[in-house]
Amino acid sequence: MTAEYEVFKEYLRQKGLKMTSPRENVLRAFLGHEGHLSTDDILVASRKLDPAIGQATVFRTMKLLEEAGLARDASQDNGPRKYEHAYKHSHHDHLLCIRCGRVVEFYDPQIEKAQKQIFAKYGFTETGHWMELHGLCPDCARQK
Repeated sequence: MTAEYEVFKEYLRQKGLKMTSPRENVLRAFLGHEGHLSTDDILVASRKLDPAIGQATVFRTMKLLEEAGLARDASQDNGPRKYEHAYKHSHHDHLLCIRCGRVVEFYDPQIEKAQKQIFAKYGFTETGHWMELHGLCPDCARQK
């Protein structure tokens, strides 16, 4: 957590904010878990470190972590807001099961190449992208 802590501390300093104990605990709770975490997940983990942490503190801190480049919005289209680690985590896309919510992260060089071609074809300057494919995971497909 040392590098992430320093990145966050410096970001806060530049914004004229301080690294408070609640912010540090939300950071620790978020970094302590991989995968896609809802704000409720982060709140539960944060309260294990400090039972007094409130939901508003988690929301505000996660916004700051996102702005600092430490967290990335990993929300599904119509579900609760979720976050994933961004700092020193490579780009990837997602498969999402529409029944159970399972998320599979993947990277495919052919898809990345096709996306770059599409940007070029339409004259867009790439600033990033998010791809999420929806379907049924193998377990849910068997149950159907």
